[in-house]
Amino acid sequence: MNTLRIFDTATRSQRDFEPIRPGHASIYLCGATPQAQPHIGHLRSGVAFDILRRWLLAQGYDVALVRNVTDIDDKILTKAAENNRPWWEWVSTYEREFTKAYNLLGVLPPSVEPRATGFVTQMVEYMQRLIDAGFAYPVPAPDGAAGSVYFDVEAWTKAEGSDYGALSGNRVEEMEQGESDNAGKRSPLDFALWKAAKPGEPSWPTPWGRGRPGWHLECSAMSTYYLGSNFDIHCGGLDLQFPHHENEIAQSHAAGDKFANYWMHNHWVTMAGEKMSKSLGNVLSISNMLELVRPVELRYYLGSAHYRSVLEYSESALTEAAAGYRRIEGFVKRFAGVERGDWTPDFEDAMNDDIAVPKALAAIHTTVRAGNKD
Repeated sequence: MNTLRIFDTATRSQRDFEPIRPGHASIYLCGATPQAQPHIGHLRSGVAFDILRRWLLAQGYDVALVRNVTDIDDKILTKAAENNRPWWEWVSTYEREFTKAYNLLGVLPPSVEPRATGFVTQMVEYMQRLIDAGFAYPVPAPDGAAGSVYFDVEAWTKAEGSDYGALSGNRVEEMEQGESDNAGKRSPLDFALWKAAKPGEPSWPTPWGRGRPGWHLECSAMSTYYLGSNFDIHCGGLDLQFPHHENEIAQSHAAGDKFANYWMHNHWVTMAGEKMSKSLGNVLSISNMLELVRPVELRYYLGSAHYRSVLEYSESALTEAAAGYRRIEGFVKRFAGVERGDWTPDFEDAMNDDIAVPKALAAIHTTVRAGNKD
């Protein structure tokens, strides 16, 4: 197997990776919403797609990877208000914590790391394109001073070429956007591109009134600004498949952009069978994990399962992974200075098989065991 094959969520099949530009790979990764300390559930995505990026680099590709920061949203504003801190200070504090954690785990810096608040101009342009095409509509506030802008899901589903629901496999009529403010929506299915200003909240001017970005619009604006209207791979966590990624596709296609050719989603880190999240109270921070193992061992643990598989956390699994890494490390140190060849065919086949890290590590450990017998 000499060609990288990727499991594309959109087609639910493995496909040969055929880049738009030969020798170049363009990747957009949904990054952090820095509202609190990062935990290993957050960092799994960064590690998983860093492995993808490094394998593409090893294959000779020129890789452009854009990883965004959602630096304005409801949760950030709520957390900052609860702690009586300015929202911009709150988000900046935890953005630095995410950057520190990425660096500790050896995740390569992205080619660029845009923030949502820096792309209001591009979002305004995107909304205008959607309004002109008949797939979005502004809703003035009751006082006429400011308004929201919504994506018209029904109009899009009736349009030629619409594929709404295809990524997640959800039935359109059963979709719940999860938005608390539905004032002025033509349908509960519609989602916010722009949220009208509220007292005390930060806001930016638009032709339809002051407000702030909706969650989904920012990623379409940032990805296409840097990577073009059609790029290779869009990555992110499985929990983003709906509504975030489904809505990204809808607004991008409705605006006339081809958008991503491949969709890759990493699975969750779970504990006691439940997805790791702050609401469940089972958060394991990076700083706590690094009291148990070294950063490189934590990276090894987070990357050791197939990215599409659930990674069930336990301290014993973490320490076992750390021991496995140390066996490889000891072998490399033992043979330091010995002329090295390339990777084995088994390793290459595994990595080209949808980045099958468990099979690749099995090939490495086979080599280690054979070498230790010599």
